[in-house]
Amino acid sequence: MAITAERLPAATYGVATSSYQIEGAYDADGRGPSIWDTFSRVPGAVVGGDTGDVACDHYHRLDEDLDLLAWLGVDSYRFSIAWPRVQPDGAHLETRGLAFYDRLVDGLLARGIRPRATLYHWDLPQALEDVGGWAAREVVDAFARYARVVAQRLGDRVRHWDTLNEPWCSAFLGYDIGVHAPGVRDAARAVAATHHLLLAHGRGTRVLREVLGADAEVGIVLNPAPIRPATDAADDHAAAMLADGIRNRVWTDPLLRAAYPDDVLAAWEPLADLPALHRDGDLDEIAAPIDLLGVNYYRPHYAGARTTGHSGDAPPGPGQDHLVEVDGPGPHSALGWSIDPSGLYDLLTRLHADHGVPLAVTENGGAFPDKRGDDGEVADHDRIDYLAGHLDAFARAAEAGADLRGYYAWTLLDNFEWAEGYAPTFGLVHVDRATQRRTPKASAHWYRDLLAGRGADI
Repeated sequence: MAITAERLPAATYGVATSSYQIEGAYDADGRGPSIWDTFSRVPGAVVGGDTGDVACDHYHRLDEDLDLLAWLGVDSYRFSIAWPRVQPDGAHLETRGLAFYDRLVDGLLARGIRPRATLYHWDLPQALEDVGGWAAREVVDAFARYARVVAQRLGDRVRHWDTLNEPWCSAFLGYDIGVHAPGVRDAARAVAATHHLLLAHGRGTRVLREVLGADAEVGIVLNPAPIRPATDAADDHAAAMLADGIRNRVWTDPLLRAAYPDDVLAAWEPLADLPALHRDGDLDEIAAPIDLLGVNYYRPHYAGARTTGHSGDAPPGPGQDHLVEVDGPGPHSALGWSIDPSGLYDLLTRLHADHGVPLAVTENGGAFPDKRGDDGEVADHDRIDYLAGHLDAFARAAEAGADLRGYYAWTLLDNFEWAEGYAPTFGLVHVDRATQRRTPKASAHWYRDLLAGRGADI
């Protein structure tokens, strides 16, 4: 069934970005280095040797980008705050950095757009990585202090907050297989990072509640995914179950049930001193009540057991060395990811059934081989099809009873896509890398028209 404005559930609709991916201005106004500044300078770490030094130059083009958001007609804009812009060394305040976010928030509100702020989207101050990063417990306290500073400054105008974005990536891509900053390959540190990220969320949530009051919305953004067995073989089903534990349940169970999954603890027991890591009271702190669970969805994952004879990559996550991740069926995006809106429906309805928590799709989008025509326009109909299919799944999940509060397309601008550099383009708006000129793609016009067609009660 085609998605139409009339079928959109009553919810908030917007777009999302993150600080390191768009801001640039890496050394402007006292900003300190982040782990991504350091990592992107390691030869071979990022495709093409790309960095976020300039990115989309959003820091200097703020008003232009705010006008783009207003033109799109979105209800809300999800952005992240660059920790090293606010605390260059992870401790001392840089008021010029906070002033940028003042301008951003005020500009959104002046245009009738609700700000949704994420405190941490992967750009840890390098100074904190130098003392152990997320594998060190003291970074939890540093995050709580940072949360307090930002909430005290922006909380009178920003009432919707997320503590962390995709801690799975921070822990496993950053500390286990090392393909993201800080580029560490140490299973024990990845286990410690997992626990400390969860603890930082709980402690940060407590700080936000204290500063903002009871009427503010506080949540966390995860990137759970349906994990499907590569075949119907029993070994592959068992492999998919363990992969689900480390991709999904290791986050949702502590957050929403105050307990780690037994199968994950068993897999991690040989890798880390869990009793020393998991101190008394930690789980209660991690499970601080949240108002919303953000869900970033791009694709399902397929896992199998090496004993079944599959070849492929080991899924990121310590304790999964005997598993492999296999390619999913087509069609595929430019990154080779399966395009499967049914996975979003399955994920949302499962989270609703298992936890009953209010949900928002906080990122959803696709990378496609965008090409500008002779007229300078980008006719990205593959992206329109992607968004339409996933918004249909979003609507069907709402019809099935899931409590869905929002949908945010990823992303506003073609940006720095982490280890993939600038080659993959996810944006609704094309950015010319040489001139920084912004050109809305066909998908931007489509999304704008879809949102404009909603009834007044949505």
